[in-house]
Amino acid sequence: MGAIETFDHVVIGSGSGGGVVAARLTEDPSVRVLLLEAGPVDDDDMIHLPAAFHTLFKTRWDWAYQTTPQKMLGGRRADWPRMKGLGGCSSMNAMIYIRGNRADYDEWRDSYGAEGWGYDDVLPYFRKAEGNTRLRNSFHGNDGPLHVEDRRYTHELSHAFVASAVADGLKETDDFNGAEQEGAGLYQVTCRKGRRWSVADAYLRPALRRPNLTLRTESFVTTVDIEKGRAVGVSYVRDGVAQQVRVSGEVVLAGGAVNSPQTLMLSGVGPAAHLAEHGIEVKVDSPGVGRHLQDHPVSGILAYTRGTTDMAEFLDLPHLLQAQRLGRGPLSSNVAEAGAFFTSRDDLEAPDLQIHMTPTGFYDNGLHEPTRRAVTVAPTLVRVESEGYLKLRSSDPTWHPEIEPAYLGEQADVDAMVAGYRRALDIVRTGPLSELVEGPWEPATFEPTDEEILDVVSRLGQTLYHPVATCAMGTRDDSVVDPQLRVRGVEGLRIADASVMPRVPRGNTNAPTIMIGEKAADLIKGA
Repeated sequence: MGAIETFDHVVIGSGSGGGVVAARLTEDPSVRVLLLEAGPVDDDDMIHLPAAFHTLFKTRWDWAYQTTPQKMLGGRRADWPRMKGLGGCSSMNAMIYIRGNRADYDEWRDSYGAEGWGYDDVLPYFRKAEGNTRLRNSFHGNDGPLHVEDRRYTHELSHAFVASAVADGLKETDDFNGAEQEGAGLYQVTCRKGRRWSVADAYLRPALRRPNLTLRTESFVTTVDIEKGRAVGVSYVRDGVAQQVRVSGEVVLAGGAVNSPQTLMLSGVGPAAHLAEHGIEVKVDSPGVGRHLQDHPVSGILAYTRGTTDMAEFLDLPHLLQAQRLGRGPLSSNVAEAGAFFTSRDDLEAPDLQIHMTPTGFYDNGLHEPTRRAVTVAPTLVRVESEGYLKLRSSDPTWHPEIEPAYLGEQADVDAMVAGYRRALDIVRTGPLSELVEGPWEPATFEPTDEEILDVVSRLGQTLYHPVATCAMGTRDDSVVDPQLRVRGVEGLRIADASVMPRVPRGNTNAPTIMIGEKAADLIKGA
């Protein structure tokens, strides 16, 4: 056996955090970086076609996680799609460009001790990443690698939703990421000329032209190798062969809110008693690993439509060719075209609810094909009080962990979700949208009781694909990483993904994770 390779840095995971870190570190030609990705290269047409993202679920591109049975979901297990391929979840998400609220980042700093992560600290990194084609002001970047554009196709139902939300009292906005988040409008998307623009497109393909970046796909990391309190390398499996690599600088763990805590625990960093249960040698007793799990629960109002079309009708060859060749037409849509942010109560200073609106009957992660024309108006809880956890089920790295998101476990979350339904139902019955709605589907009436709303949630509630906080950052006793993203108790190991968010932000998490990758790269360069 030959000498083990050594790199300056090893990055685990090519997603919205890791892909950014690897690309930025290799801007220095003297630094050699190895990027390990468990999945294959993102070479499936359905990855790049915006409207097709849900066709990737439960395929070879999906880790296909499931939660524990959820009380508020009628005892069901929720499916948790997570991308297994180049670009991570930026290659499988709905491409909505949302940053969250100023209050989120100030809370990270003030309540969790994440110094350097307040809104004014992170805004420059959002701007650095962003290449916005329309918005040109102090909130936005225009020459960053992440292309952000107005969707090339928007269904008439989405325009009707925005008009109805305004008629119901929300203000219209053309920028959810500007001075104010609250309001109703059309979402901007991480697309370029009507095609998905993932981290693989924005950061990795340009970086792979550099000789100092080595990418190994289909490389399944089993452990970070820790000796005498320092990360010295990484063990992984490729083509069925166990391999090792050494690192002279730092290991950057960026597997996401599921894989990062799992890998940490398998490497001996986590709650000591839990690791001992699985026969894992404890390197660092870190009780916060896998704790504080949060996610955005979503559940839809489905209504039958009239006098309009359904997005599902456009899944045919002519529209497919139009989208693939020209980046135009209905299949260049990200499906979740329009939305809103608002508060469930007057005494809240920032929105706790978001709406995702789709011009089709979208539920169960879109795995059910619609049989009737419909529209979905889906209240999403974005200020989450409930916390769950993630635990190992085995010391075998191929076993999926136990995932407990505790959806709507706190009464405050239940109350907010019901309020979200009530506001969404008002919008459906108001203005231009009401003229295109034939009648209720779920719930079966537009004037449901609270119990009837919760019955719909129990049947249709699901993840919005935004798990965070399983390796939370800060200065609390159980913070897993410090504000420089260094794993406490281990030298030479950082985490750069959504798992370090100490609390889930108010909005979709892809842009914030890319921001974390940008800031992580600067922290590593500064070290």
